[in-house]
Amino acid sequence: MKASPPRSPLRGSLPPEGAAVALGRPGGDWASGWNLVPLAQVPATPWRNGGGSTRELLAWPPSSGSDWRVRLSVAEVAQDGPFSSFPGVQRWFAVLDGAGVQLSLDGAVHGLDRASAPFEFDGGAAVDCALTGGPTQDFNLMVRGGRGSMRRLHGRHTASFSAPVLIAVYAHGTSTEATFGNEAVQIPAQTLAWRTLQQSGSLEVTAQHALWMEVFW
Repeated sequence: MKASPPRSPLRGSLPPEGAAVALGRPGGDWASGWNLVPLAQVPATPWRNGGGSTRELLAWPPSSGSDWRVRLSVAEVAQDGPFSSFPGVQRWFAVLDGAGVQLSLDGAVHGLDRASAPFEFDGGAAVDCALTGGPTQDFNLMVRGGRGSMRRLHGRHTASFSAPVLIAVYAHGTSTEATFGNEAVQIPAQTLAWRTLQQSGSLEVTAQHALWMEVFW
């Protein structure tokens, strides 16, 4: 009798040191160590001001509560308003869908749309968000006590990194393939794939529209 493949981990979970979490991909191959988080399976949390909602895809380390070091989320912004303040946190913001936004901070206005590079800013800064043409869907990376980066990927890219590191790819619109060494994972559209690594290396990503993120500590 053929053994059933292992279950994928819960949202925001991390496998024990040395353990591999197997995730299936078309063709019957398996990738070890990847965590897949479909956006549709994460409940939305409405904002207190009624201006939108957030789906938290990852808060790492697990069981850290509000003391997370890395937080990845997708927000639905329905109306103009200020961003919440996160002192001591570095943030990256990228528009996924919608006409775009204008972010006002430190006396400057930054216009962002689906083609703009992710915008990095101090999470403790006072930021006002104005929609430029209706609601938007946006991706947020927050890092506390570490260094991070986020960039858009179109086509085939190879990203090198130094360990220890948390790496993540969010596939938006179409599926994305990520290859690390001899491991490959197919990431369905609107799904986050993430893992931690204790060795340096490089990751090859083939995507039409994806976000690549890495966090060092």
